[in-house]
Amino acid sequence: MRKAAILTAAAAALAGGAVIVERTLIAAPHYHGPRSDHFGGRRFHNDSPLWQSERSFLKWQMNRERGVWARVDAPPGPRPPARVDDLRVTFVNHATLLIQIDGLNILTDPIWSERCSPVSFAGPKRHRPPGIRFDDLPKIDIVLVSHNHYDHLDVPTLRALQSRFHPRIFTPLGNSALMARYGIHAEDLDWWQSKANITLVPAQHFCSRGLSDRNATLWGGFVITGRGGNVYFAGDTGWGGHFAEIARRFSPIRLACLPIGSYLPRWFMSPAHIDPAEAVKAHHVLHAKTSVAMHYGTFELGDDGEMEAVDELRRALVANGNPYFWILGFGEGRDVPSE
Repeated sequence: MRKAAILTAAAAALAGGAVIVERTLIAAPHYHGPRSDHFGGRRFHNDSPLWQSERSFLKWQMNRERGVWARVDAPPGPRPPARVDDLRVTFVNHATLLIQIDGLNILTDPIWSERCSPVSFAGPKRHRPPGIRFDDLPKIDIVLVSHNHYDHLDVPTLRALQSRFHPRIFTPLGNSALMARYGIHAEDLDWWQSKANITLVPAQHFCSRGLSDRNATLWGGFVITGRGGNVYFAGDTGWGGHFAEIARRFSPIRLACLPIGSYLPRWFMSPAHIDPAEAVKAHHVLHAKTSVAMHYGTFELGDDGEMEAVDELRRALVANGNPYFWILGFGEGRDVPSE
């Protein structure tokens, strides 16, 4: 019984925190394609050799020091505008942002589900409702899904979006096959590949939804290129040289959407998640005009408390000259300045 519990817990970490019972329908299909500098023929890999291992996960589980979380029943934010000619960002929750640029409405890693899990009765449960009601969304033209962890690739939300809006969905290599199982049509991209002014860019992370599919599909961030400027959405990422390379290829970056949460303990989380101080460092390396914080305060996935990442970010901003780095309220939208 103890061994089964440990294996279930290990699967939970590898799938972004969800409780898993391994079977074919849970594990993602394996990508098949030509070898590359980040695909060895069976598995994808980062430029860095750092990984979160099963052994390190078990060590973390045996020594956890959880931060403080509480359920917050906050009212939703106002209905976003139908279209925006320039550039506006609305923080919904977690890594879900509504980016409105050049008359297009783009959602990132959308999740409106109560849990980020393959089942409705277990797995990480949200501590606050989405900042924007699903019924208040404007027509969505494009959806960006950065990787297959349950808090980023949420099947019920994607099916609802497809049914209502029929958007184009872009995702890293291999994830379209997973979505196709559920009747969701998505288009795969490789690192540095572009479609419709959307470019998939590298990230330092990993993928899995079960025990047998670790790194069988790709992960990444996105750059949106438009008249309103370049927008970078990091997805989930640890620190790496990809920030400087993204800056080299896409500078100037008008808006960078950077994760700050699920960063503790550092000895375990650092290969996959930057911390708030590194988010400020990324802001500078990217030469971003404005950055916005995300990936905090919704699902308890690390040992950091509900708003601990925000407190750490504020301290890091003060220590680094108070750059233009927004901490938006849940459901808050702002027009992004051009200068």
